[in-house]
Amino acid sequence: MPILLLAAGQSARMRGRDKLMERVEGRPLIRRQADIARAATSGPVIVALPPPPHPRHAALDGADVTRLPVADAAEGMYAARRAAFAALPPGTTLAMLLLGDLPELTAEDLAAVTRAARPETGALIWRGATADGKPGHPIVFAAPLFDEFARLSGDGGGREVVAAAGDRVQLVPLPGQRARADLDTPEDWAAWRARHRDRD
Repeated sequence: MPILLLAAGQSARMRGRDKLMERVEGRPLIRRQADIARAATSGPVIVALPPPPHPRHAALDGADVTRLPVADAAEGMYAARRAAFAALPPGTTLAMLLLGDLPELTAEDLAAVTRAARPETGALIWRGATADGKPGHPIVFAAPLFDEFARLSGDGGGREVVAAAGDRVQLVPLPGQRARADLDTPEDWAAWRARHRDRD
């Protein structure tokens, strides 16, 4: 299954720092996310990035991924989603969307959501959830929804596409809160590092 790693955002709330270049487990977060994606699939890993030159490109040097510069990345998150789904290989039936700023997700979490993605169940979306049932990430979309991404504009999280699936969404519980543990501000990072001193 292809994995689409979204890493084209501007880290606007980080006040000059780039959250995807913060070091986690000894490497930039973007590289960590690319590595867990690569470990979780034998299919392509497509990374949506700001146009070069940008430090995130260098962080991926040597990684077995496809870099996808998003010319209109400044428009917002939907631009990266549109570009990523448009880059899927022909005939793709399922694709996973992975956010770049979720440092607690593991390759096994991605694999767990992948294993749950069985179109014969009638579902169209399979998404990681917290242990207490709150929907989060990663999210696997079935091919009938791919065209929905081509119509998105602005800076949103894709709720319209999830809504288009109606009740055909299956939650896949993952340990703890890591399906929703995104870090958007310096304060978020400081608090997270205080709790996870072993992850630097």
